[in-house]
Amino acid sequence: MSDLFNLKDYETFLTDLKVRIRSAQVRASIAVNRELVLLYWQIGRDILNRQQQQGWGAKVIQTLSKDLKQEFPEMKGFSRSNLLYMRAFAQAFPDEAIVQAALGQVTWYHNIALLDKLKSNEERLWYARQTIEHGWSRNVLVHQVESDLYRRMGGAVTNFDRALPPPQSDLANQLLKDPYHLDFLDVTSSVQERDLERALVERIREFLLELGVGFAFVGSQYHLEVDGDDYYIDLLFYHLKLRCYVVIDLKVTEFQPEFSGKMNFYISAVDDLLRHPEDRSTIGIILCKGKKKTAVEYALRDVNRPIGVSTYQLKDSLPKLLEENLPTVEQLAMELNTVVAEVVKSSESESEEALLLDEL
Repeated sequence: MSDLFNLKDYETFLTDLKVRIRSAQVRASIAVNRELVLLYWQIGRDILNRQQQQGWGAKVIQTLSKDLKQEFPEMKGFSRSNLLYMRAFAQAFPDEAIVQAALGQVTWYHNIALLDKLKSNEERLWYARQTIEHGWSRNVLVHQVESDLYRRMGGAVTNFDRALPPPQSDLANQLLKDPYHLDFLDVTSSVQERDLERALVERIREFLLELGVGFAFVGSQYHLEVDGDDYYIDLLFYHLKLRCYVVIDLKVTEFQPEFSGKMNFYISAVDDLLRHPEDRSTIGIILCKGKKKTAVEYALRDVNRPIGVSTYQLKDSLPKLLEENLPTVEQLAMELNTVVAEVVKSSESESEEALLLDEL
């Protein structure tokens, strides 16, 4: 047998082996994680059963932690707090099939975050599935939970159901949020559109995270020439899963019906000048400070291009209930004047008392 071999064939063979080995490593890692999560669930279930059936008290957790750590010193997961999480995990999800199907595919630390941050199993499972689909780290998961992604997804007003074919319209509706949380920006609510755009470009990494998986940034103030005139798109993206361009128009005011006409123009221009024959229809997103649902629905009713309208929140936005209960500037001024008057009156009284004492 000759020691000579075709170098090109060898490189192909080596590349194939590397892919297979890495795939096996990933599968092994997932399998190990699933077994660990399942083990923790089983431990939690058994603790629950014995506490319920045999009347074991909470003190057994501390004893169990000590004994397990002594028997398995190389394992770090048998602290008292972790055993309590195991019990809470089993109590929240009594069905082992659910644990194996979804929760076993994310790490134990992801599951702890879901237990800590959420009360509803429906939401916990939704976030777990999103984590699996998008490969979120625990920190990204926590960010998405704290930004209330579950309730914001699909909340925008759109005409996608009519302007796009069913598979694309469903996916497009799912990717839009309302509102978008832009609290990572160092700007106030009085910001101008160009300042808002510039801030988003400077923090494009955080903005891409808020937009969601699949968005690729193409450019800001993207130049288009139509009949010799220059036009500029605030932000232009390409969505890898939808296979289409996404035009974003930023507005620092409430939605106005004429915004949809401008967006319709941009989408038509992008479809004609940039869109590849294999690309799908360009989508437009109008991001504005506020909107009234009926006005948006009227504005989009007879528009054939796919457009969605969402709002955004900056970091100095306050919850409505809190905002309604805060005093106005006038109220604060009145209170301040009252306090000053009382202080002055008190000082005058003290001075009069001091004079009387001196006279005595």
